[in-house]
Amino acid sequence: MPELVYVLCALTSVLCAGLLLRSYRRNRSKLLLWSTLCFVGLAINNILLFVDIVLVPDVDLRFLRTGAALVAVTTLTIGLIWENR
Repeated sequence: MPELVYVLCALTSVLCAGLLLRSYRRNRSKLLLWSTLCFVGLAINNILLFVDIVLVPDVDLRFLRTGAALVAVTTLTIGLIWENR
């Protein structure tokens, strides 16, 4: 059952990134682009979580997962600060 939750979280992140990208192409708002990049990073994080826990439980991918999440959130934070100026 946890495997299904991991897959659903990854699919949700990919779907959100796709919807944000589609909206960015229509409106050309830079904040939508920053949000898209954030959700791409979160999707990578969720995919790495699935790989880490389900596919290769012997290999510790914790630092890659944390790095992907950090890059994703940092990207959105930079975008918010940049757009606020």
